Amino acid sequence: MKNLVRQLGEPDPQDLVFVALGGVGEIGMNLSLYGYGGRWLMVDCGVTFADDTMPGLDLIMPDPTFIEERRGQLAGLVATHAHEDHIGAIPHLWRRFGGPIYATPFTASMIRRKLTEVGLATEAKIIEIPLSGRFSVGPFDLEFITVTHSIPEPNALVIRTPAGTVLHTGDWKLDPDPQIGPTADEDALRRLGDEGVLAMVCDSTNATRPGDSGSEGDVRRSLIDLIAQCPRRVAVACFASNLARVASIAEAGIAADRQTALVGRSLRRIDEVARATGYLGGLPAFVTEDESGYLPRDKALLICTGSQGEPRAALARIAANEHPHVTLEEGDTVIFSSRIIPGNERSIGRLQNQLARLGVEVLTEQDHFVHVSGHPAQDELRRMYELVRPRIALPVHGEMRHLLAHAALAEECGVEQALVISDGEMVRLSSGRAVVIDEVPVGRLALDGHQLLPLGGETLKNRSRMIFNGTAVATVVLDRNGERLAPPQVTVRGLAEDDTTSMEVLMEGIDRAISGLSPTDRRKDEAVGDAVRAAIRRALRARHGKRPVTDVHVVRI
Repeated sequence: MKNLVRQLGEPDPQDLVFVALGGVGEIGMNLSLYGYGGRWLMVDCGVTFADDTMPGLDLIMPDPTFIEERRGQLAGLVATHAHEDHIGAIPHLWRRFGGPIYATPFTASMIRRKLTEVGLATEAKIIEIPLSGRFSVGPFDLEFITVTHSIPEPNALVIRTPAGTVLHTGDWKLDPDPQIGPTADEDALRRLGDEGVLAMVCDSTNATRPGDSGSEGDVRRSLIDLIAQCPRRVAVACFASNLARVASIAEAGIAADRQTALVGRSLRRIDEVARATGYLGGLPAFVTEDESGYLPRDKALLICTGSQGEPRAALARIAANEHPHVTLEEGDTVIFSSRIIPGNERSIGRLQNQLARLGVEVLTEQDHFVHVSGHPAQDELRRMYELVRPRIALPVHGEMRHLLAHAALAEECGVEQALVISDGEMVRLSSGRAVVIDEVPVGRLALDGHQLLPLGGETLKNRSRMIFNGTAVATVVLDRNGERLAPPQVTVRGLAEDDTTSMEVLMEGIDRAISGLSPTDRRKDEAVGDAVRAAIRRALRARHGKRPVTDVHVVRI
């Protein structure tokens, strides 16, 4: 049970505190803050992706107002790795809080590209830290410890202060055969445990899963066997950032005497970054999209974006026969070498049904061994607690059920205290026992085209209302005394078409609404608008059972 103490104002500079603006009680959108000595350290700044309930939106990210108001106290931002849920918000939010960005070379290169796309390449300072590097940011003595994950250069971050040492794990697993990069540095983790760790802030994504998460090496061998059995063209959908998986698919292509093409912009981008930072050097250059269309169907292997059913990704366009260079037909095979991210079930199902209608054989992790998670299951979590031996466990990176399962497992491992918190709860770690001492404002921002909007704001609420209830726009022309000079003009969208009788009823309702006003109110545009709006909504509610978003324009002549 939480020990909740309210504290007004800023935390004591001698205390070490933690607060998440995103990434606790949810998957993705990670943004963590550590406070000590009157300064703040940000760890990661990521996004999550909009789903079917958020029409017109692309990305969702944490509202950084809390740290924006303290930007002069922000010592810097450390990125643990290059996944979108850890760095994707940086190009959209960096101007609001500023400060230098620290990352290992691959992650730094990914961030640099993102900042270049939004014109921040020369403004934001990126400081590259070598793998296993130790460095200082303000009052924080920091060290990267190499772990494994489904992207190159994942790092756990050691945060040392006079008030205690914290291990912020980022996303991780303990893969004995990761294919890209070294295995996790368990010796460094053990040495850290010997040194003494106050708290571990740890990934909870797979805390409900027994066993271990599986190895990329085993997936590679399975893909080689599976692709060798496919008779015609093969397309494999995977996360573009999973470079080890991309390499495994390419190796499977070589073993099956196929040429491999990358289909999708994010895959081409990750290939460029990887080769520039020393990865994929052992593989031949990939075939281009347009070249792949000329390959014999039994010699072509396509790696495609769109494993989550994204409508604008390569695989969705191929399934809809809208891709300019790539087609699939009866007898071809599509392998989904990925998991279903919660919330994407419907979009993935639609995509797979489209492919099935083309006569394509669809294979998923339910049919074959084609995917392993990049996050630790229970046995790996136990191993991490054996190595690090923290006094306090602070589960993050997961929904509530994951956090609770993680906390229970940590207590089984002998941790003195496991504390389950929510976004915005400020935890004092350096007081003997971790306690929630304050609650800071949190929220979500949505990328809507080129602008950021509050997810719960009026603009997006109105958009949802229009989708579910339709719209009505009316113009009434009156003289200065409120007498009608022309018939009202009403346009209704998103509802079933009205017949003439229904429209006449609507006009009569508008007339009654205006005539029912007092002479004084008929001279007020606001009073007339409110009355007409209520009359329209009342009439359409009676006719359609809907209350549309209604705008009324009052014109005086």
